[in-house]
Amino acid sequence: MCRKFIWQWRRSTFCVTMNADIKNISGLSSQEVAARLKIHGFNELPAAKQPVFLNLVFKLLREPMFLLLLIGATLYFILGSKTESLMLLSFVVVIMGITCYQEHKSDKAIIALRNLSSPRVFVIRAGKGMRIAGREIVPGDIIVLNEGDSISADAELLSATNLLVDEAVLTGESHPVRKMVAANPTSFCRPGGDDLPFIYSGTQVVQGSSYARVMATGINTQMGMIGKGLAAAVIERTDLQRETDGLVRNFAIFGLVICILVAIFYGVTRTDWLHGFLVGITLAMAILPEEFPVVLIIFLALGAWRISLKNVLTRRIPAVEALGSATVLCVDKTGTLTQNRMTVCQLFAHAQHFSVPSMTVSCALPETFHQLLEYSILASQRDPFDPMEIAIKNFGVYCLKDTEHLHELWTLVHQYPLSKKLLAISQVWQSAKNKDYVIAAKGAPEAIFDLCHLELKQIKNLLEQIEIMAHKGLRVIGVAKANFANKKLPDIQHDFNFEFLGLLGLEDPIRPNVLESVRSCYQAGIRVVMLTGDYFGTAQHVAQQIGLQNPDTVIVGPELARMGDLELAQKIKTINIFARILPEQKLRIVNALKANGEIVAMTGDGVNDAPALQAANIGVAMGEHGTDVAREAAALVLLDDDFSSLVAAIRLGRRVYANIKKAITYLLAVHIPIIGMTLIPVLFKWPLMLYPIHMVFLELIIDPACSIVFEAEVEEANVMRRPPRNSREKLFNRKTVVASLWQGALVLAISLAVFMLTRFLGYKENNVRAITFAVLVISNLALIFINCSRQSFVVGNGVIFRNRALWLISATAIVFLTAVLFIPCLRTLFYF
Repeated sequence: MCRKFIWQWRRSTFCVTMNADIKNISGLSSQEVAARLKIHGFNELPAAKQPVFLNLVFKLLREPMFLLLLIGATLYFILGSKTESLMLLSFVVVIMGITCYQEHKSDKAIIALRNLSSPRVFVIRAGKGMRIAGREIVPGDIIVLNEGDSISADAELLSATNLLVDEAVLTGESHPVRKMVAANPTSFCRPGGDDLPFIYSGTQVVQGSSYARVMATGINTQMGMIGKGLAAAVIERTDLQRETDGLVRNFAIFGLVICILVAIFYGVTRTDWLHGFLVGITLAMAILPEEFPVVLIIFLALGAWRISLKNVLTRRIPAVEALGSATVLCVDKTGTLTQNRMTVCQLFAHAQHFSVPSMTVSCALPETFHQLLEYSILASQRDPFDPMEIAIKNFGVYCLKDTEHLHELWTLVHQYPLSKKLLAISQVWQSAKNKDYVIAAKGAPEAIFDLCHLELKQIKNLLEQIEIMAHKGLRVIGVAKANFANKKLPDIQHDFNFEFLGLLGLEDPIRPNVLESVRSCYQAGIRVVMLTGDYFGTAQHVAQQIGLQNPDTVIVGPELARMGDLELAQKIKTINIFARILPEQKLRIVNALKANGEIVAMTGDGVNDAPALQAANIGVAMGEHGTDVAREAAALVLLDDDFSSLVAAIRLGRRVYANIKKAITYLLAVHIPIIGMTLIPVLFKWPLMLYPIHMVFLELIIDPACSIVFEAEVEEANVMRRPPRNSREKLFNRKTVVASLWQGALVLAISLAVFMLTRFLGYKENNVRAITFAVLVISNLALIFINCSRQSFVVGNGVIFRNRALWLISATAIVFLTAVLFIPCLRTLFYF
């Protein structure tokens, strides 16, 4: 019996042990929900206030660039140049608007991600089960909780099976407390101690399952009364951001020293201290690389938002950057590589096999297999949500309709749930005509063999049949029945006299796009490692279907348990399939891969997967079938549990990092000619080339170019045909710096040549400045085009507008340049 099946059983949506009051529970109607939502509001604690516009303005005015502009405007006003002063102030407003737009765009992306990451809760409304955001719960809702779930509201238990809850966040108690349903619960009380019939918001289900009716939400919960407000989400500082912070700090210190020296040099040599200060401010604006941190904040936040459109939620922003360096993907088989939509494919009973055709084909099920199917249904939930139980019921209803083997009127008396000691579930039924109990059991074949007390020879023969079915990629479960005449049911399943009925083989079809996604990973230099609790044969069969490399070599859980860490680290270099493993063993696999220098992305869904998810470089939790514990531990969440979505996220992660490099290369390059054309005329006592107003004009091109144009760049055609980047690679490495230096030096040489040529030809100072500035602006645009991907504007021999922001910024810059060159009032303001 596969471990994954066991886990999904533990995560089964509904507990079966219900009292009479909740058998026909229907929950609130949509009208009742809407009315209560108006009265009580959303189920959330008061959040920190969003920054208002004035706060954002004051924050921006403390930025060095804005301070320099304000000082420049003040100096122009002192010099009597009121027009220039007003022009600089107007540019402050324009740049502030662009910055506010960028901040707003980034904040919207983060808020969207925060809403997506709201804990999901399974509720019953209008008689139907559905999963909703925790903030949408209202008092009176019926919620369904299972092992690993976070509790999102204070509630009263209606039903509970082996329920243990961790209330440490409220009480400080280190041990989970036991919860029990009370026939006549007293008034709602504070948390603490065993056997209370209440559960509380912010706590965690450690074991078991339950139904509960919500009593309080939001600020009215015990958590809300403690007064813990939710602070606004803070984006973690990534390695890239820390590297950039250091660069900006060093540039700022260097720039400040140079600016003071240049201002003093200008004032001493030309005895014009006011203009000396303007020159110093201009040079400071040229040197200060304030765009670098803006680029990283916007690119990472919007990258996370773009990835969410591929059904991958980014819970930790650094994961966006880390995706591009992943070298190994460790993925679950069930639900990730497969559809998690089971179908019954084969039956084995009385030494006979029966291969099931499609249910669209009419086929009579031989009488030999009727009892096997009958008790498989009785051992399942009456209204199942587990994929295997749905498959069993659908197949049973299809094959056994109009027979005496379907028992809609029987009453469920008791359930013996799965336990770590016995991986089988038994359900006790009673008919209206017969007082004796009928017990149906299903579970891991080994557990069913144990319940039936089979002889070794029988077990050996059955294991051979299981191996045959597993080699076909089938998931195998055993089924047994028993009868019991006493009134008092025993405490454990072993006390029944079970009869072995047979085996069911179920298949989980491969997702249709997995084969292409695996191929894409291999082209990108990424290993795919499959982790499954299924049998050796099942794992191999699936591996062959999806094109996994080296499918003939498999490590199974017991073998892994006997290996030392060094042996595992050596073998894992070539092993891509791990079968029959326990969730706890994933941590060893992750650590072994990391010991070999791999950057590991790993998927997981269970409570026991959390340590491995945290240990992986990129932990990826399942959004549909994963526990809240797994989601909390992970950096990414696959909202649709689809492997292809993870591959798409890796593609986007590589795109984000590549675009950051393009933007940084451009920013380093574009500052070189600006600094040069500011500093060189001062040193050689030539007419000044650039004033603060020219710097502002250039900033109006540089800011949107680096934060909008390069962010919108589509990925290059070969982005998934390159090996993963080295995780230790610095953003400002030699290659980036050299590329920026030669680009910037080339533009500086061209601008300087035009400046000197126009002076040599006898042009007036204002005309020299106008021509040189026009060359500088056009060269700036050329740098943007050079650093953009070819596919942004060229496909084959045709030119197309793929990056609309690129063409919009370029066209706008040309229009404004034309305006300042030919409109007299603007020409005067720019000293042309």
